[in-house]
This record gives sequence, structure tokens and C-alpha cells, in this order.
Amino acid sequence: MALIRSWVESANAPDGPFPLNNLPCGVFSLADEEPRCGVAIGETILDVSGLEAEGLLALDGGPYLDVPFWNEVMAAGPAVWAALRARLQELLTEGSAARAEVEPHLVPMAGARLHLPFLVSEYTDFYAGKHHAMNVGTMFRGAENALPPNWLHIPIGYNGRASSVVVSGTEVRRPWGQLKGPDDAAPRFAPSARFDIELEMGAVVGLPSEHGRPVTVETADEMIFGYVLLNDWSARDIQAWEYQPLGPFQAKATATTISPWIVMKAALEPFRVSTPERERPLLPYLHEPRPMLYDIALEVGLTPEGGRETVISRTNYAEMYYSAAQQLAHHTTSGCAMTAGDLLGSGTISGPTKDSRGSLLEISWGGKEPFEVDGGTRSFIADNDTLVLRGAAKGDGYTIGFGDCVGKVIPALEDPYAG
Repeated sequence: MALIRSWVESANAPDGPFPLNNLPCGVFSLADEEPRCGVAIGETILDVSGLEAEGLLALDGGPYLDVPFWNEVMAAGPAVWAALRARLQELLTEGSAARAEVEPHLVPMAGARLHLPFLVSEYTDFYAGKHHAMNVGTMFRGAENALPPNWLHIPIGYNGRASSVVVSGTEVRRPWGQLKGPDDAAPRFAPSARFDIELEMGAVVGLPSEHGRPVTVETADEMIFGYVLLNDWSARDIQAWEYQPLGPFQAKATATTISPWIVMKAALEPFRVSTPERERPLLPYLHEPRPMLYDIALEVGLTPEGGRETVISRTNYAEMYYSAAQQLAHHTTSGCAMTAGDLLGSGTISGPTKDSRGSLLEISWGGKEPFEVDGGTRSFIADNDTLVLRGAAKGDGYTIGFGDCVGKVIPALEDPYAG
């Protein structure tokens, strides 16, 4: 598919993240105004709530956009999703007769504040990148026991905290927790000293499933509304002490940052790729009827306070071992009902080389191999470091972007129980 040209000239730049082929969904506000739904187009935001209110965007079963979140559109299903994209492309395409009516609903992106684009119903994080799992397992159990016995058969995950999901730009305070070094006689309560990121993609569920009724991988794919970049902040030292026997808890509950725009699945169709060849056969319920991953280039940048950015990792979403559709299908096997607004974290996306590792834990190999950044070195995140995740799928003369996923780590409270 080639670039679809728009009368919004900034949308036609080949390296711009928001061409007419994309049309990602977000929530924005201007000064002294309430948040409302918008769609990114070039360097502007189209106020789709305003379009719907004026009758320029009428979708069957609506209104859907009279609330400051996309959940109602998401729950309406694929027919409404397709109608939304088709109507917006009709309104915004080069030569559209509707330009005079639509143009007043465009606002500069630079002057807008972006909010969480949907109400997060539940959050599940997976551990589904093989390179990441091999790296972490090798560090802690040795190469011969790097993967747990179940890993090649099942997408491993845990239920996280929806309340911890925040939008890009939200500052993240270094957490306190119980820490215990291998030579310590007892744990202590202190700020995390091994605070980290995890480079992930997040799948946003639109269609719900029925309680007690598992779904197939194909149906699961149809349920997914779109994707966001996702940074699952992780306190490695807190996790090391707490995770036996039930896995991550407070170490993963500080914050999960997502990019401000949901890229609808339809925008990613030209970039589908297959999951890797299976080392061991998967059970039939996890078989994929067609390619379910996407060719999305990813990178992580780290900027110290007052310094310049260093890109510390470059990888691709295609490195995943399990797709979001497989993860979602597996999630329903127990009869667990999925709802509009469920968020599935892919798990850390690492590639086969050191410069493609998706966490500082891996890049510094547990702190044993510090790496260079502007003005010094890092093993884990220092106070006032800013981390940014970026993602882009490259098409024929256009780019599908997600918007930056940014978080700055601010110092821990001096004493969270003082006073």
C-alpha cells in the first residue's frame, strides 16, 4: 500500500508518523477545555468529538465520541472501526469536498495536552520474547536452564495493576520497597537502586469475550482494536526478593507508561509477519491461521538531566515468540472474560544482539557491564533520567508511528511514612 495523500500537507511527509494511512486514536485537551477524542493527522489533531457533534461523523449505533475515551468505539466492534476509518479518510483525502467543513476542527498538536486514550479495564503483562527470556534466565539460572520448562509451550503472563497505567509524559517516582541482597541477614525498606524499563508493545482489546467461553487465535485477533508502545517500569531489586513463589508484585506496580495514540489494527495490516518457527509444536488452540506479528522498528533513548540522548537499544516487534492474538486466546482458556479496554503487554522485546536488548538489566548484564551515556555510564536508571520508547512501521512513502512513549524518573520520597 502506498501513501494516501491528504489535503493536510503535513500528513504527506514520508517520515512523519501520522499520515492518512494511520489515523491513530487519542484524547486531547487545550487550555481551559475538557478532554475530548481526537485523531492524529500530520502535525495536527482532528477533533472527532466535534465532528460527531456536528453530524459530519455519523456512525451506526452512535454517538460514541461524546465521552473523553475510546472505549465505546472499541466495544462497538470491527464494522464501526472500519466505518470510522473510511469516513475519516473520505473527509481528509486530497481533493475532499468536505475540507471547508472539516478544517475548523483541526488543532495544532504542539499546543495540545494528551491524556490516556482509553479507560484501562484490566492489565496483563506477558513474558513472551525469547531473547529476553534467554538473557534473564541465563543471568540467574545459567544457559542450560534459562527457559522454564513451560516457556516453549505457553505464553507466560501475570495480572498487573490497571491503576498503574499512565500516559506518556507522566513523571515516574522511584519506588520504595523491601530489598534483600544475597549476603544480607534480613531485608530492609529502601528506595529501589536497580530501577529499569521494559520495551514492550501493548495490545488494546476492543471486543469483549463471554465468561466461560474460550476464543480461538483468529477470534482473538479480531477482538484487538489496536496497539500502543508500552514501558513496564521494573524495580529489579524489589522483584528479586519478592517474586518467589508467585512472581512479580510491587516491583511491577509503580507505573506502566503507554504512548498517547492507539494505532488501529487496520493501519498495521500491510506490516504483518509470521511468528518464528516453533522449537516445539504448540497445542492446537494456539495455532495461528495467518501472520499475527508486525514489522515495527523499535528503539529506546536515555537522556540524563541536562545531557543529550543516547539510543541504547534498537529492535523490532517481529522478534516476539508469541503474538498478541495468541496471548489473548490463551488468556481466555480458563473462561476468563475479556472486556473493552483490557491491555496486554507483550513482554520485553529484545533482539539477538547486545544493542537490541529491551531492558537495562540485559544491556548491563545485571549491572556487571555498565554502558556509556552522555556524561557517564549507567547500569540502571539514575534519578532524573528520561527514557523514551519509539516505534515505526515503514511503508511505501509513509510511516506509521505511535508517538513517543516518555517517562522521567524523579527521586524517591525522602521517607514515605514520615509524618
